[in-house]
Amino acid sequence: MKLIAQVKLQPTKEQAELLSQTMQRFNEACNFISEQAWENKQFRRVDLQKLTYYDVKAQFGLGAQSAIHAIYKVSDAYKIDKRVKREFRPLGSISYDERILAWRLSDSTVNIWTLTGRARISFVCGERQREMLKNFDGQADLIYRNGEFYLHQVCNADDQDITDPDEFLGVDMGVANIAVDNDKTIHQGKTVKSVRYRHRQLRQKLQTKQTKSARRRLKKLSGKERRFATWTNHNISKTIVAKAKDTDRGIALEDLTHIRERITAKKPQRAALSSWSFDQLRTFIEYKAQLSGVLVVMVDPRNTSRQCPCCGHIAKANRKNQSKFSCVSCGFSGLADHIAAVNISRRASVTTPNISAIRATLL
Repeated sequence: MKLIAQVKLQPTKEQAELLSQTMQRFNEACNFISEQAWENKQFRRVDLQKLTYYDVKAQFGLGAQSAIHAIYKVSDAYKIDKRVKREFRPLGSISYDERILAWRLSDSTVNIWTLTGRARISFVCGERQREMLKNFDGQADLIYRNGEFYLHQVCNADDQDITDPDEFLGVDMGVANIAVDNDKTIHQGKTVKSVRYRHRQLRQKLQTKQTKSARRRLKKLSGKERRFATWTNHNISKTIVAKAKDTDRGIALEDLTHIRERITAKKPQRAALSSWSFDQLRTFIEYKAQLSGVLVVMVDPRNTSRQCPCCGHIAKANRKNQSKFSCVSCGFSGLADHIAAVNISRRASVTTPNISAIRATLL
């Protein structure tokens, strides 16, 4: 598995200025390449390299490998959409590889290419990131964010063998409650909802003012809400995977692909629905589970919160409101999200074949 180790650089004042100049020159080269690509309608990596490689090296002073990375960045940008001419921010990210970047974990420095040659710059990171860097492999991205420089390095991580679970920890993901499992553990979404509501109201006020100070404030606030939601999802996913591993269970999740297109929300609920980061939480659970050797399966989400776990009766009327479940057939009642988690767990146990049996057929 590939993971990203994020480290914070601690350059001197002169090194910070040099990194800034390098990023600006690199993105100037990207804009030049984009102009040539747009005029000649050449967007493939090989075609762009033939068209611009020597000009980029001569005009912008980039090294051979950096010129290649600039060409690749432009080509990858046009893979998204070839109908719009791509432009790059002056301090947009730069990509590096092992030819132009080397880690020295012994003294916490990184040897990185700049316009004036290699520079050795100190960095800080956590112990987990330091262990990951021992197996670095592939591309690293230099990123400028909020006045600081960071390197995001791709690293290899060893997967553990997936074990055969006898049971599954069913997890229901929602907006009101971010996640509820069939053990009745509730990860509430009140804090995230309040943060999003507060930021949404503040953005509206600042956008209405349209002053320089308001724009500075908006820029400072940008991404803060997203980072908080990401931090919350990381903690929830870590807890869920740890519980499943400690109890020798797999994890069962609903397949919520295209859920926003399949449901209709009232106007007051649209903002909350659009900011619902269920896919991020699912991704975090999947990669953490893979590292821990825990099986994750996806089940059909239809009627998970409308089916009675006791008698199996399915009816829209069983769901009295967002939080309340009460079966109209047998009278069983409880928290709707917990009922859904129980049904998710049972569906996974019924539909998931034995891993050992699968392996035996492949040998």
